[in-house]
This record gives sequence, C-alpha cells and structure tokens, in this order.
Amino acid sequence: MYHALVKRIARNAFEDLSDRKIDPLLERSAPDLQHTFAGDHALGGTRHSREAFRAWLERLFRLFPELTFTIDDVMATGPPWNTRLAISWTDRGTAADGVDYENEGVHLLRLKWGRLTELQATLDTQHLERTLDRMAAAGIEEAAADPIEDGPPTATDAAANLVEAA
Repeated sequence: MYHALVKRIARNAFEDLSDRKIDPLLERSAPDLQHTFAGDHALGGTRHSREAFRAWLERLFRLFPELTFTIDDVMATGPPWNTRLAISWTDRGTAADGVDYENEGVHLLRLKWGRLTELQATLDTQHLERTLDRMAAAGIEEAAADPIEDGPPTATDAAANLVEAA
C-alpha cells in the first residue's frame, strides 16, 4: 500500500512538472536536497538545496519552454525512512530556439519520511549537450551558462534544518 502511494505521488510530481508547477515538488523536498544532473553544461552539476534546485528548474523551463514528461515505469522499495524510487520517463517538447526536443532517461530518488532527499538524473546527455550548443549558437546565452551549483550543507545548515523540521 505504501509503495503504491509513493508511486502515485511520483507520477503526480511529473504531471505537475509538465504543467510548470514546481512548488508542490519543492514543498515535498528536504531543505538540503541533493540534485545531480550529469554533464558539464548549463543543466549539469550538483545542487544541495531547495533554492538551488528551484533555480535549476526555472532554468530548465526557460531553455525548454514546452516540455512534457511521460512516465514509462516507477519502481519503489524500502521503508518510509529510506525509500528508493526509480522512474523511467520520456520527455518531449520544444527548445527555446523553437526546435522539437525529445529525450529519455531515469531518475533515481531517495525519500526519507516522505521528503525528497536525493534526486539523480540519468539521460542521453550528449543529445542534450548538442541541443544546448545549438541554442547557444542561436544566441540563447543561458544555454551556455555555467551550471547552477551550490556547496554541500554545513553543520550549521544541518542544525537549522533540524530546527525547521521540529
């Protein structure tokens, strides 16, 4: 029953992203969420906070103003304090330069007591990099921007997160 609920929430999160609704996902994320997206490009790198993840999502939607996710499969395992999910997906849309875009990949997630704590995206990064390079050549500067990254949380940050959770 628990895993069925978690799978439904995951599917709803992708539906929300397809509708450009990022707040529901961010509200279900831990303050020190770790988000890793492979590659050395404008969407690559690792973020360690909800704020950096929000900035990344906003950039994603500027670079891909039309992007719809289709979930192919969701797998869940583990107890509520250490739930792991694997979500295979396909995205389709239009890049900021007006060219159609499609990719597929897998997200690996960790939830602790219903909070998203880790998200790792695996996809065809060469295809994505070619798309970003094409957009940069067309004058879309953000497609060539440095990755949005922030450092890992400090002990002070961890203490503040405990206070926020209480």
